[in-house]
Amino acid sequence: MIAFVSGGARSGKSAVAEALARAWRAPGPGGLVYLATARVADDEMAARVARHRRERGEDWVTLEAPLDLAGALAGVEAGSSVLLDCLTLWASQVLFEAGLAEADGEARLQRLVETARRRDIALVVVSNDLNEDLPPRDRLVWRYLAFLQGLHRQLARQADRVIEVVAGQPIDWKGERP
Repeated sequence: MIAFVSGGARSGKSAVAEALARAWRAPGPGGLVYLATARVADDEMAARVARHRRERGEDWVTLEAPLDLAGALAGVEAGSSVLLDCLTLWASQVLFEAGLAEADGEARLQRLVETARRRDIALVVVSNDLNEDLPPRDRLVWRYLAFLQGLHRQLARQADRVIEVVAGQPIDWKGERP
């Protein structure tokens, strides 16, 4: 199962995604895996990461994968439930840190989805909805937003469930609540 959860900043999308990942976890040896795309670069980010880990609880295993998402799934047991947080940050790292072309990023996302399906891993992907403002004038910001929205469309096409979170409330756009 693949789910795409989006929403604005501080909309409650992480809590919705965590609950979904817990619900989708298969009975058996598979666990709960938090696939983090963030790079901890300063004290503020380190404090935020520590707070999120405390809030999630100790039943989650954290894997850090700023770029190679499909490769990170190699060590995850079949039947596990993986929460990828977040596609927004990953997309910026693909374009601006790794300097990859948009097509390379799309291919990497495709490999992630294919790997999760092939290995029977429930995958919940979180991303920010950044396209609610006026169109940017800056060329790089425009490129990034276009890339991110393309990833959103790609993921939404392939996902079994698509959820938008507004004020903590999940709105199902595709698929149904169990």
